[in-house]
Amino acid sequence: MTFDIEELKFNSHGLIPAIIQDVESNQVLMMAFMNKESLAKTLESGQTWFWSRSRQELWHKGATSGYYQDVKEMFYDCDADSLLIKVVQTGPACHTGERTCFHNNILSSEAPVASSEIINQVYDIVTGRKKEMPEGSYTTYLFTKGLDKILKKVGEESAEVIIGAKNRSRDEVVYEVADLLYHLMVLLAEQDITPQEVYQELAKRKK
Repeated sequence: MTFDIEELKFNSHGLIPAIIQDVESNQVLMMAFMNKESLAKTLESGQTWFWSRSRQELWHKGATSGYYQDVKEMFYDCDADSLLIKVVQTGPACHTGERTCFHNNILSSEAPVASSEIINQVYDIVTGRKKEMPEGSYTTYLFTKGLDKILKKVGEESAEVIIGAKNRSRDEVVYEVADLLYHLMVLLAEQDITPQEVYQELAKRKK
């Protein structure tokens, strides 16, 4: 399909809203505006660029924070006046440090259900601890002690999972697997490996 930017309907200010969505979890991360130039830069670079209405200038998402968005898919709606962009998000999307800008709940019909997105959320917290190293944090303690301590904890938690499984204890297995996953997130962060890299490796094994 050949895309012509002139097919899109920009508003009177030359802008079009762009909804940014996580390509893996489908979580809506943020909404911003693009003009023709920022859209062209996005298509050319493979990372999101927007138009800041407050600063009246182009901005490259992640240029300051390091939390870039790698574009994987892009769509426009039936009226050609808004965009949906699916990305791989590095770190939090929101300037507040939240994974998504849409974290203020107005109405919910039921208690939120945890999903696989929690892996990315925990990883973001872990990488934040690695960067800021706040006192009193167990994650800070692990990074301070170094790789050998982290590996020891991964080994210990793996053994606890085995013991729980041998005991046929459902609750114990769930608890210990959660512990293991957390320490694996710490290990990934220590090695500067993202969960996305693991997801991509798993995708190769869908046979």
